[in-house]
Parts: sequence; structure tokens; C-alpha cells
Amino acid sequence: MIETERLIIRPTTVDDAAFIAELMNTEKWLQFIGDRNIKTSEEASAFIEARIVPQLERLGFSCNTVIDKVTGEKLGTCGLYERPGLEIADIGFAFLPQHEGKGYGYESAIAVLKDAKTNHKLDKVCAITMEANVPSRRLLEKLGLKFDKMVSLTDDNEELMLYKN
Repeated sequence: MIETERLIIRPTTVDDAAFIAELMNTEKWLQFIGDRNIKTSEEASAFIEARIVPQLERLGFSCNTVIDKVTGEKLGTCGLYERPGLEIADIGFAFLPQHEGKGYGYESAIAVLKDAKTNHKLDKVCAITMEANVPSRRLLEKLGLKFDKMVSLTDDNEELMLYKN
């Protein structure tokens, strides 16, 4: 678990399934990340058990749920992901629409990057985003990542912008 001034950032578990299903079906998730065909809490729970928990157990990092310290409300996710086609860990983030533009992305990502370096000895990370996702690109640049090149991941033909630190 990571704490910041306003946030608790902890590994995503099956207890977050309803929240993950909601997040994965927001307009921006569908537009910029893609439809994962996860519509229910049950499907989200199966996804968490199949993808998130095994990566956490194997590498010590994965998707984190970002929670407001004061209210306990789940705001979004921020974590490090092992992705086919990328040589180093990928930082990713997504927030419910009502929590965008409040600095939670930056605050959680800075904390996740610091934890990656301190606790997981990851000096280098990358990020991928669609060219049209200008807010994500701005946040990546604010985090100190720089555009490297356009890439297509093995499971997707769409070209994505690859950022590295």
C-alpha cells in the first residue's frame, strides 16, 4: 500500500470488481483503452483473478485502486503493467469521469513511480497511449516521460505512442 497526502493506493483485489466494471465501461476507457468485454462485477472479478493477481504475485506490482483518504471513495486506478510487446513495465492510469482534472492521476502516478524505483528497483518504465488521448500525453510528459516512437503491440494493430523515462 502507498499513501500520499490525499490518496491510498493499494493493489486491486476482487473486492474492487464492481468498481473495475464501472471504470472499464466509462466513455474514455472505451475510447482510449478499449473494450475488454467486461460488463459485470462477475466478469471483472474473473479478470482480476486471471490477470491482476497473478502479475502481483509474480512481480510484486500490478494494478492499484486509488482511494480518497477522507471519504474512502474509489477514484480510479494507477499501476505498473507487464504488457506483451513492451520490454519494460508500463505505467497506466484511469479515473472515473467525476474525478478527472483534480490532480489524482499525477499524485498517484508519482507515488507509483517512486515505489517502483524504491521497492522494485525499476529505474526505467514506459507508457503507451493513443495519439488522440491528449490529457494522458500531457500527464506522461508532466511525469517526466518523453515520446520515443510509435509502436504496435502484438495483440493490437493500432499504433500507439510509446513514452519512456
